[in-house]
Amino acid sequence: MAYVAHCPLARGRMFTDPILMDIAEKRGRSIAQIALRWLLQQNIAAIPFSSKPERIADNFNVFDFELSASEMARIGALKIAAMRIANPVERVAGGWD
Repeated sequence: MAYVAHCPLARGRMFTDPILMDIAEKRGRSIAQIALRWLLQQNIAAIPFSSKPERIADNFNVFDFELSASEMARIGALKIAAMRIANPVERVAGGWD
């Protein structure tokens, strides 16, 4: 079984997060690259979407660096449900009907 992040960039909702902004700035990377690299380092496949060729190219430039353990932990600690496109906790609580 493989995990797949269908909307790994939360349709742009994550681009104002201060932690992601800080890591991206320090590394000279985009926030999208940081988010995609975080998923990649956890062996999670990502399906980012963009209609802009420059953003598509940017999304592929995640294989020439690694996030540190502390950066991975900072991002992993975010767990902000409001950034999710689908929130399974709400569906379980509210039922599937």
